[in-house]
Amino acid sequence: MKFSKTRKLPRSSTHPDPRVHARSAGVPAKAPASLPALVASVFARTRLALRARMLRRLLLPVGPLALTVIAGGAFAKYVAYARWSRLPVSLDDAARVTASQVFELVRYVEQSNPLVLQQVMVLVSRDATTVAALGASVAAYVLEQWSRRNATS
Repeated sequence: MKFSKTRKLPRSSTHPDPRVHARSAGVPAKAPASLPALVASVFARTRLALRARMLRRLLLPVGPLALTVIAGGAFAKYVAYARWSRLPVSLDDAARVTASQVFELVRYVEQSNPLVLQQVMVLVSRDATTVAALGASVAAYVLEQWSRRNATS
């Protein structure tokens, strides 16, 4: 078996379309980008401090049973803190969580409490560096989704 002396490194995903980044992060993506895929993409691109805040916000409304089931039990560590007003999410915890686990978490939260996703997007929108890196496409998609939801409500 021959091996090449030079190894091709995977290119970093700088593609403007969040669906492409979501697929490279192991997140299942549909033809139109879904909100869980976009949030998982945002999560994968942000700095650790913002990841920890996003994860804390997403985990707060989730009950103990769901924490043990979502993402194959990746969030079972937080069962003891379920329903507390403050959830301790460390930077190490935020670094260990994958985009696909966040995808599953966001999918659950979107169905159980969609207002939490609005809070997460407000949290992300306050970070100028993240907004600049993500571009207007994610913001436009989120605004479009929220306007559709408000129109049907």
